[in-house]
Amino acid sequence: MEPLEPYKAVETLANQNEKLTSAEMGKLWAVYMGNSMSRCVITYFLKHVGDQDIKKLLDHALNLVNEFLNTIEGIFEKDHFPIPAGFTDEDVNLDAPRLFEDEFYLHYINYVGKAGMSIYNVAIPLVFRKDVNDFFLYCMKSTIELMEQVKSILSNKGFIRKPPYIPIPEKVTFIDKNFLNGFFGDIRPMHALEIAHLYDNIQNNVTSKALLLGFCQTAKSKEVRELFKRGEDITTKAIERYFEKMHKEDLPSLAYLDHLVTTSIVAPFSDKLMLFHKVDMFSMKIRSVGNSLAVNGRHDIALVYTKSLANISLFVELAAKLMIDNGWFEQPPVAANREDLASK
Repeated sequence: MEPLEPYKAVETLANQNEKLTSAEMGKLWAVYMGNSMSRCVITYFLKHVGDQDIKKLLDHALNLVNEFLNTIEGIFEKDHFPIPAGFTDEDVNLDAPRLFEDEFYLHYINYVGKAGMSIYNVAIPLVFRKDVNDFFLYCMKSTIELMEQVKSILSNKGFIRKPPYIPIPEKVTFIDKNFLNGFFGDIRPMHALEIAHLYDNIQNNVTSKALLLGFCQTAKSKEVRELFKRGEDITTKAIERYFEKMHKEDLPSLAYLDHLVTTSIVAPFSDKLMLFHKVDMFSMKIRSVGNSLAVNGRHDIALVYTKSLANISLFVELAAKLMIDNGWFEQPPVAANREDLASK
């Protein structure tokens, strides 16, 4: 795939006169926050990476992150929008020992790349101002390119197992009354979309579990460590339920990545960054589970996802409260409080 040309903002008369909508503000803010965090994480990864193919990928990812941040800052400054505090050099300790092996960096970029694409996928139909729309189109295209590079390296180095193969249908068939069965009666095999989403959820969760292991052993605050341990337990149970569904159908699944976490207990990141990271990525899990439920047909698989959704939502709420208690939760743009204005 040919590399994309760097993004260049095109100023138009419409851009000069058109205000940012709530959707444009919200999505630009979210992308800025996520990428300011990613800049800290990837910069730390680059301090320890040894594999030259993976280093080249991380360099490219960091260049994209900086490009995205600079572009959003330009839009915000032009529109007199305060630049979010986000995350800075104070949130990363580049002198901390290695916490993850090189292979993990590939799984991590794949993990956060999906989160970025989900933001751009929602944003593109909702943004209308040309400079913002063009920017999100560029974000999507460049992230797709990055993800293709990740897949290529994972495959070439033998670090990934592809989704399971299933037989090609012999003919077109239509659903019968047993399609939704999952607990009783004639239970059909999983269909291709159910398998694809189980695989995706396993892939996300084994990466999340390894990240939580690293965060749990390096967080400074006891409260934060305990919450990460709770998140690890939630994630492990979800993986086990997903594994069980795959194994019952004699389908292979992915392995854990825990062995890619070192024994270092020195924090490379601030508790604030790590907690924000898990709120952000557990929120992505909610979207992923929702997408999985949307294409699922069997009642038993739906129950597995419903349990996951409840546990994930509770974790996000507890983590958000902890961030608020510590003064770490930066507020997104909000609508005008008309009652407050009327009382002044």
